[in-house]
Amino acid sequence: MTKTFSFAAVHFSVAFAVGYLMTGSIWVGGAMALVEPACNTVAFHFHEKVWSRIERRRRLRTAARDGLLAG
Repeated sequence: MTKTFSFAAVHFSVAFAVGYLMTGSIWVGGAMALVEPACNTVAFHFHEKVWSRIERRRRLRTAARDGLLAG
């Protein structure tokens, strides 16, 4: 869990720094530090769901090919 919090801190810091450096605004940097990681979290959730489905299909194909499934 420590590594997760560490990564979150880095992510928020980078988002803030990019927003601030691009605009010179602490408010924009702060908004980006909140919004961008939140959007990425949601996107990552769906990304993981898609990859889980892909991996499940690969396992089923491999099992079928190896004769482990009757069908």
